[in-house]
Amino acid sequence: MNAEENANLSGALRRPSVKKNVAAIHVSGKLTLLQRKLSNVLLLNAYDTLISRSTHRIDARTLCMMIGYNSNDTESLKASLRGLAETVAEWDMLDEKGRQEWGVSALLSFAKLKDGVCEYAYSPALAEKLHDPKVFALINLNIQRQFTGGHALALYENCFRFIGTGSTGWWPLETFRRLMGVDGSEYYESYKHLNAKIIKPAVAEVNKVSDITITPEIRKQGRAVSHIRLLIKRNPQLSILDIDDGAGLRKGDVYAQLRALGVSDRLARQWLTEHGEDYVSEKLAYVSARREVKSPVSYLRRAIDEDFTAGSDKPAAPETPRAKQLKAVQDAVAARSPTRRDADRALFRSRLSDAALVEDFDRHGWMSALNAKAIFAFWEDVEPGIFEAL
Repeated sequence: MNAEENANLSGALRRPSVKKNVAAIHVSGKLTLLQRKLSNVLLLNAYDTLISRSTHRIDARTLCMMIGYNSNDTESLKASLRGLAETVAEWDMLDEKGRQEWGVSALLSFAKLKDGVCEYAYSPALAEKLHDPKVFALINLNIQRQFTGGHALALYENCFRFIGTGSTGWWPLETFRRLMGVDGSEYYESYKHLNAKIIKPAVAEVNKVSDITITPEIRKQGRAVSHIRLLIKRNPQLSILDIDDGAGLRKGDVYAQLRALGVSDRLARQWLTEHGEDYVSEKLAYVSARREVKSPVSYLRRAIDEDFTAGSDKPAAPETPRAKQLKAVQDAVAARSPTRRDADRALFRSRLSDAALVEDFDRHGWMSALNAKAIFAFWEDVEPGIFEAL
């Protein structure tokens, strides 16, 4: 995933060394791995309209694929959605005036499946907290998919947000057990068991598959371990995204140009983070010079992904019936969130059995000539009636 996710959705703790406490939202660590992934994908899908819309929608099949379910396994999806609706999110933070605020809400206020679409909502109070860029950090869904253990993903999420300070700070063991979802277990009251079964395996997996490396340290009271903290560093071998809450990127002229063109806030920051201002500015100039382009955001996406240059032989497609279908596909892709775009590509790619077709799709994406017939059939299935007006 380039993609954003909710590193702080699952239990960011206040740092005592910071004068103004950073927002802390705690979600039960008892979520299963798939429920945790589901929660992240739902939040990422909704993030751009988290405040402006009361409900959010995503293809159920896309959702299943993103979290590792069989696309027809609606019963498991229902069970996971039920689990999220029954899970409590709790926050405890200081507002801008230094006043303490505590709140509690169901993680999802409702969810329903109808006609192949999952519709869901957050409570207004929780949505406001989740939309705060200090709470919502960038998480790459490609990294999330690598995790096979729920404890490892929970540990990653709870450590990731502290990458800027290099340490989580000291957590009482009881807090750590709660974040890992093993509070209330007599077996894990023993630090020996907690370390052997939870800490060591989770740390090893985070260090192996993610973009950070963590090192646990303990503090004792007498002979018993009482606190734990995690030291955090970037993993240079797997680092995919730079952390940026958007404050810096939003001040630039290139960001302003992207937004004026109609690019979403999150996608604009994603492009600038991945490619840099100079590269994106070059592609903006390229697209602006092509007055015949009727869908500039879609065309800009192609220009960025395929590195169009002034010498590129990439004329806008003539308005033939096929060109109109291609434009409809481009518009449909542009209207979807980054999460859903990634899922659509992965789902379509998984259906290609011929290596040549896969290679052509990897090279040209939805504009793949070899896959045009299959692409049109796919989008007609995803969005029935997409080509009727043509």
